[in-house]
Amino acid sequence: MESRYAAEAMLGACESAVQQEGETKGVTTMATKRKAWMIKPAMKPTATVSDALKREVESKASDLIANVLKPQHVRPPQEDDHFNYITDIGTKWNRHYFYFFSTYACPAPNALSPTFEEKFARLEYIGDAKFCLCFMRHTREWVGIHDALSVGEAMTAIQDDPWFTP
Repeated sequence: MESRYAAEAMLGACESAVQQEGETKGVTTMATKRKAWMIKPAMKPTATVSDALKREVESKASDLIANVLKPQHVRPPQEDDHFNYITDIGTKWNRHYFYFFSTYACPAPNALSPTFEEKFARLEYIGDAKFCLCFMRHTREWVGIHDALSVGEAMTAIQDDPWFTP
């Protein structure tokens, strides 16, 4: 019997505490979320890519695409194929990143669009004519596996490494 009265007294104390905070009777509230202290590191300056280096990367990439990647991965469409297939492989610059992408065709009648692009390799310029080479993971995150490569070394890695399959 005493434990029942003790429990009711505890409940009454909790309800009165809630009422003191301006809440209605019988409603419990959760603690408010506090903002944590965070240290924001200084942004490191990104290296700018010179026009001569951009032209060198583009020419070596176009040679790699024309001589190796397209013959291996671009196939003519099948007659009754309803699956996506690669129709083209290309490159593009975005700031100090150089991307390799493949263009897929969607032949299914219920496709949302007739084509789409999917990036499969990224060269990130880190300065001194060196690049960090990354591949696109299935979770749509870039994963770096080679660091401080020259342009020729990066193209060889894209050609030989199975992580860079379009």
